[in-house]
Amino acid sequence: MRYFIRFHGVRHPASMGGSEVRAFLEHLAVERQVAAATQNQALNALVFLYRHVLEQPLGEIGEFSRARRPRRLPVVLSHEEVMGV
Repeated sequence: MRYFIRFHGVRHPASMGGSEVRAFLEHLAVERQVAAATQNQALNALVFLYRHVLEQPLGEIGEFSRARRPRRLPVVLSHEEVMGV
């Protein structure tokens, strides 16, 4: 929450809405290049803040760049490695 507030020039979250949340999430993915899990955690924390703490609607967030999950390549042993095991 502190990073979100500082990102928007120390404005109170109650005075911001969906467009500010979208700009922050876009910043995380594009400029800071955070992991997808970090961006998802930030989104969930902001939704919780607006829904349960501030008790005000967040509004429409819209589309934003999603952080990419790295491709996981399976580790496959060669024939010689299998024979060695």
